[in-house]
Amino acid sequence: MSGPQAPGHSRRAVICDFGGVLTSPLIGGFVAVQEQSGVSVEELSAAMARVTAATGRHPLFDLEMGLIPESEFLRALEDELEGDVTLNGFRDVFFSALHPNQALIDYMAELRARGLRMAILTNNVREWEALWRAKLPELERTFEVVVDSAWVGMRKPDPEIYRLTVARLGDGLRPEECVFVDDTEANCETARSLGMHGVRFLDTDRAVAEVEAALAAD
Repeated sequence: MSGPQAPGHSRRAVICDFGGVLTSPLIGGFVAVQEQSGVSVEELSAAMARVTAATGRHPLFDLEMGLIPESEFLRALEDELEGDVTLNGFRDVFFSALHPNQALIDYMAELRARGLRMAILTNNVREWEALWRAKLPELERTFEVVVDSAWVGMRKPDPEIYRLTVARLGDGLRPEECVFVDDTEANCETARSLGMHGVRFLDTDRAVAEVEAALAAD
């Protein structure tokens, strides 16, 4: 579902999330971590909440903005978890359970071939860059711009990271000319508030259909 769109704006660009959109659902990674460490997703969430309450800062948000290293993030969680828990190898286990969504990746390549401007906008982690990029070996052929939260000090749903992505695409592009695809509704809501057509990713077929409908509408 998209918000109001001002008339007269043809869509010239597609901005796409990475994890859970161009890959299998992220829950698969967390389940793999749970199986390897014995720590449930609920326990990890509760540990992050306790760190947030104690410090006034959400550790995952700080990690995704490059404000703390992965080692500090994991150590803070380990300190809050019961028992002798280690989260060493978190990233390798997590990414081993994520698989490319090849159907959507191929569709994005098709959009680039059709002349659309293409960008990835991802909330991510500096130490994870090599792992996530390895899931998209054709990344640079399809996406001319990649905005990674960990390298720009902002994260979705901050409107400024969307504006930065549009600016980096250049060519006088405006938010109203962009389609935005993400699996998190809050991120889509910000996109819509800026005038983009926000597509909440639920499955590939529905996402492709909604992107096509947005591209066809003026």
